[in-house]
Amino acid sequence: MKVVVQRVKEASVTVGNHLTGAINQGLLLLVGIHVDDTPEQLTWMCEKILKLRVFEDEDDKMNCSVSDIGGAILVVSQFTLYGDAKKGTRPSYIQAARPEKAKPMYEAMIQYFKDHSDLDIQTGKFGAMMDVKLVNDGPVTLILEK
Repeated sequence: MKVVVQRVKEASVTVGNHLTGAINQGLLLLVGIHVDDTPEQLTWMCEKILKLRVFEDEDDKMNCSVSDIGGAILVVSQFTLYGDAKKGTRPSYIQAARPEKAKPMYEAMIQYFKDHSDLDIQTGKFGAMMDVKLVNDGPVTLILEK
């Protein structure tokens, strides 16, 4: 599992002309599911994200998590995180999980955040062509992989 975590001032996802999710201060997560990912890896990743200290405290040190600040999370599926362009110029996506595995894991991640936090959890639309807008705060961008 690979997740690009971006600290944002605001972010939104639109499919066609329909807004599917929007947040103010919080985390935008671009989530890639690997063919070999397990529920244990999903749990580890979700716990890591909820506790990740990337927001400033009163001393301007990154000591606060999204949970500490009462922020929000916008979860967007992105199989292209497992694109491999080592050979040629057209990426191969054979390491990305097929939709029948990836969609339930994506939905399980969303449900984990809802069950284990009081945060506003917003989403994109799995498998759709999405327009993602964000104002990166910092910028702070991390890549987590498990």
